[in-house]
Amino acid sequence: MTIKERYEHFIAYFSKHQPVAETELHYSNPYELLVAVILSAQCTDKRVNIVTKDLFERFPTANELAAADVEEVFEYIRSISYPNNKAKHLVGMANILVTKFKNIVPSDIDELQTMPGVGRKTANVIASVIYNKPTMAVDTHVFRVANRIGLTINAKTPLAAEKQLVKHLPEEVIPIAHHWLILHGRYVCVARKPKCEKCALTNFCKFYEKKV
Repeated sequence: MTIKERYEHFIAYFSKHQPVAETELHYSNPYELLVAVILSAQCTDKRVNIVTKDLFERFPTANELAAADVEEVFEYIRSISYPNNKAKHLVGMANILVTKFKNIVPSDIDELQTMPGVGRKTANVIASVIYNKPTMAVDTHVFRVANRIGLTINAKTPLAAEKQLVKHLPEEVIPIAHHWLILHGRYVCVARKPKCEKCALTNFCKFYEKKV
C-alpha cells in the first residue's frame, strides 16, 4: 500500500465514523484554551478540566491572572504535573498577553511561542482549534499513532512527524485529523497494550501487520 493510499484510507474512515472530533479540554474562549493547553503538558485532560474550573472562576481573564501571585496560582494547580513551573508560566503568559497582544490571543505560531509555557505543540493547538489553521500539533498520541499506522515514516522527532503529516494531509482536513489521531491514541491505540481487536484500522496498519 502506498503512502497516498494509507492517507486516503485514514481520512475516509474517520470522515465517516467520526465527522466531529474536538478537544476534550473545557474552555469558553481563547484565553481559557491557552491556559488549559499549557497545563495539559504531560498531564491528562481530565485532570486539567478539574483544576481549571476553579482556576477560571478566580482568574476569569488574563488581566486577573497577570496580576496574580505565582504562589496563589500554584495552590490552584498543585495537582497538575510540574505545578511550580506552570504557575510561573501562566502568570508570565498572561502578562505578555495583556501588554503585548492587548488581550487577543495571537494566531501566528511564532508570536504564540514568545509567551512563557507556549512551545510549538501548544502554539499549533491554539492556531488549529481557535483559528482553524492547517497546523498539526504532535503530542505523544499523535506521534505514536501516526507512526504505527504508517502515516509517518522514520519520523524521529515530533517536528519531523508534523512535517510529514502536514505534507500529506489536505489543508482542510489537518485541524480535525489532529483530533482523530489524539482520540484514537487515547482510547484505542494506547501506548502499552493497543486495543487492536477493537480497531477498525488494522487493514492498513503497519503495527498490526507486524503483530500478526
